Amino acid sequence: MSIRRAEPIGSAELRELFATADQPVLLLAAFADGMAGLHDELGDMGRYLQAACAAEDWVAYGRAMRQLIDRYVRCIELEPPSASDAERLREALRQVLGVALGALLQREPVLAAESGTLASRVREWRPGQDLGVLTQQLTGLCTRVGLYAEDADEQLAMLVGLFELLLENIGELLDERSWLHGQIARVRGLLGGPMDRQSLQSARAELRDVIYRQGLLRQGIADSRTAMKDMMAAFVERLDGMAVDTGEFHDRITRHALRVREARSIIDLQQMLDDVLVDTARVQAQALRARDDLLSARQEVEARERHIQQLEQKLRDAAGKAREDQLTGCLNRRGFEERFDAAAAAAVRAGRPLCLAMLDLDDFRALNAAHGHLGGDAALRHVVEVARLTLRASDVIARFGGEEFVVLMPDTPLPEALAALARLRTVLQHRALAHEGARITIAFSAGVALSAPGEALDALVKRADLAMYGAKRAGKDRSMAAA
Repeated sequence: MSIRRAEPIGSAELRELFATADQPVLLLAAFADGMAGLHDELGDMGRYLQAACAAEDWVAYGRAMRQLIDRYVRCIELEPPSASDAERLREALRQVLGVALGALLQREPVLAAESGTLASRVREWRPGQDLGVLTQQLTGLCTRVGLYAEDADEQLAMLVGLFELLLENIGELLDERSWLHGQIARVRGLLGGPMDRQSLQSARAELRDVIYRQGLLRQGIADSRTAMKDMMAAFVERLDGMAVDTGEFHDRITRHALRVREARSIIDLQQMLDDVLVDTARVQAQALRARDDLLSARQEVEARERHIQQLEQKLRDAAGKAREDQLTGCLNRRGFEERFDAAAAAAVRAGRPLCLAMLDLDDFRALNAAHGHLGGDAALRHVVEVARLTLRASDVIARFGGEEFVVLMPDTPLPEALAALARLRTVLQHRALAHEGARITIAFSAGVALSAPGEALDALVKRADLAMYGAKRAGKDRSMAAA
C-alpha cells in the first residue's frame, strides 16, 4: 500500500529507483514509484500506476499513461514556442484551477467559485509580482479540496457498501433458478473490482440486454400460459358434457333393464340389445374423443414448453451479437447508433464539442490478395486493438462494414481529433501486424467532422465520409477535416 510522502522525491532517489530497472516490468514499476513520489495530481496518478502494476493490469497502466501524455506532454507541445516558462506555467495553472477543478467541484459550488476566482488572479499575475498571498490562497484551496475529496471517497465507499448489502439481501430472497442471480453477480463483481467509465458502460449495456431478453421471455411464457388456460377450459367444458351424457346413459341403461324384465319374446330382447349397443357406442365415442383431446392438449403444452426453451436459447445466442461486430469485437452499426444518441444528447446539454471520424484502410484489397482473407481479418482485428490502446477510454470505435470504421470522440475539438488520428496512424506504422511470418504495415485515410447541435447521425457520417474520400484522392495515409 503506497504512503503519501511529506517531501517530493529527489534526484538521488530517482537514480536509485532506476539503477536496477533492467527489465520492462521493473522499469514500469520504477516509473510508477517515481511518479508516486510527486505531489498533488501527479502523485495520485503515480499511486494509480502502482496499483495497476501490482495487479499486473497493463491495460489500466496504459490507459493512465495515455492520460498522462494527453494532459501534460501533448498540451505542452502545443504551446507557442515563444512563450516564456513563467507564462506557460501560469496558463497551465489557470487551466487546472478554472477548468479541471471547476469541473470536478460541480457539486461543491463554494469551492468551485473559489477555484474560478483564483484562476482569474493567476491569469492577472505577472512575473515580478509578490506570490505570497496567492500561494497562501492556493494552499488553502488545496487543503479544502483534499478534505472534500476524502469526504466524497468516504461517502462513495458507504454507498457501495449499502448497495452490496442490498444486492446480498435480494439474492437471499430469490429462487435459485432466477435469472436475476446472474445480474446480481455481474454488478457485485463490478463493485468489488476497480471501476472505470468503460467497465461501467459495459456492465450497463449487458444489463440492458438481459432486461430486454427477460421481457421477451416473460411475454412468451405469458402467451403459453394463456394458451394452456384456454385449452384446459375447453377440455373441462368437454368433460362437463361427457358427465351429462354419462348420466343420461345410466338412466337409459336402467330403463333398458326394466324392459328386459318385461320382455315377452326373443325379438323384443334383440331390439333392446341393439338400443343398448347404440347408447354404449355413443358414450364410448365421446370417451375416445375426450382422450384424444387430452392427448392433443398435452402435445400442445409440450410444444409450448419447447418453444420457450428455443426462445431462451435464441435470446442467449443473440445476446452478444446484437450490438457487437463478431470479427473484431468492437461495436457494429446498431450498437454505435445507440452510443451516438447518448453522446450527442450529452454534448448538447454540456455545450461541448463532439467529433466523428470515418476511417477506411488503404489498399485493403491488395492486402487481401497478398495475405488471404485470414490476413485481412487479422488486419481488421489489429486496427481495433491498436485503436483501443491508443485512443481515450471515452472514445468509441465501431465497424461500419468491410474495412470501414467510425470513431466517436466526445468532448474533442476538431484539431484534437485530427491529432488523435495522427497518433493512431503513427502507432500503426511502428506496430506492424505479424501474420504467418510476415510483417504487415497498415495505413488508413480518414475524414473528421465536428457535429453541429441537433445534427442527425446520417448527415454527420456523410460529411465525414466525403472528407475521407478527399483524403484518398489527396494521396491516402492522411486525415482531412470535413467542411
